[in-house]
Amino acid sequence: MTVSDSLPDDRPPAARFAYDRHTWKEIAHLLANLPVSLAGFIYVMFTVSTGAALSVTVIGLPWLVAGLTGARLLGRAERARARALLGVRIDEPSPLFGRRRARRPDGFLSWVWAGLKDPVAWRTVLYEFIRLPWGVVTFTVTLVGLFVLWPVLPYVARGLTNVDRAMVRGLLSPSDELERRIAELESDRGVVVDTAAADLRRIERDLHDGAQARLVALAMDLGLAKEKLTEDPEAAARMVDEAHGEVKTALQELRDLARGIHPAVLTDRGLDAALSAIASRCTVPVDVSVDLPSRPAAAIEGIAYFTVSELLQNVSKHARARRATVDVWQRHDRLMLQVTDDGRGGADTSAGSGLAGLAERLDAVDGILVIESPAGGPTTVTAELPWRG
Repeated sequence: MTVSDSLPDDRPPAARFAYDRHTWKEIAHLLANLPVSLAGFIYVMFTVSTGAALSVTVIGLPWLVAGLTGARLLGRAERARARALLGVRIDEPSPLFGRRRARRPDGFLSWVWAGLKDPVAWRTVLYEFIRLPWGVVTFTVTLVGLFVLWPVLPYVARGLTNVDRAMVRGLLSPSDELERRIAELESDRGVVVDTAAADLRRIERDLHDGAQARLVALAMDLGLAKEKLTEDPEAAARMVDEAHGEVKTALQELRDLARGIHPAVLTDRGLDAALSAIASRCTVPVDVSVDLPSRPAAAIEGIAYFTVSELLQNVSKHARARRATVDVWQRHDRLMLQVTDDGRGGADTSAGSGLAGLAERLDAVDGILVIESPAGGPTTVTAELPWRG
């Protein structure tokens, strides 16, 4: 269901001789067509002609892009006028730089290119070009009809405004689903890139501050032990023993880091074993139930693993829960995850928490995150991912 489907149906009733409020709205729309279309025509003519004339200079294309941005605003105003006077309710087109999160392009040239190829703005320009002659016709016919064709003017007004409705729906409605989907994917791509960059920075930081620093200290200790080997064998033996402990700690840190990138148990044994391993490390008892007929795509399996991992970390840190459950199952072509705890509740993605970032990452792969967490609990977080197996 689209936004327009959920709105009340304000389409006017069938035209009749009586002058009801719908008829007067249609007459007002037709009389306003001339001044509104004249203003729009002058704007787009001035913008396009000057932008084309100045295209040989450095300001030509930016000027044209700015004019196209203004054309989007003209389209919004025309949709509002059609909604108020003609009962035409249509969705607003997707924002130029993505629907979920306005993501500006990188660099000036990218901004210019994105503006020049904006189909919503160019359709508005076409709309304003063809509106002027139509505005002259509708204004003239309606004005004459008020004095000459009074008995049949409601029928005339209905016929003329039906053409207006068709123009608005044809040129000012959102593009087809493909364009809307492209805009969403462009925004989602930015989320994926940002997440990957953040993960790389985290791995670099963990290596630098953890295993790398420990191995450097280990090398220094072994060097000192080597020097003391002939002078003080007992001290050297103690230093080697300490170094052995450092080696074990460094290996454990590297294993933990590798598990954070992609756990071997997930690759070898699948979600059931991997999620059971996560649950065993949680600070509260966790019951895990995995009911899958087969394994989903490896990438989806990894996302599911890290989603449950992050949710159980939230349970450990914030929920004050006594128990938690993890359920995984397949519904048609979707992988379903549900994590429930009996903690204090109050989880919310709007507070800038890790849940907001998790919702964005799932959204980037066409997934959904739904949170039910009333104050006092319990909390149920349901994630839905594409199967793609």
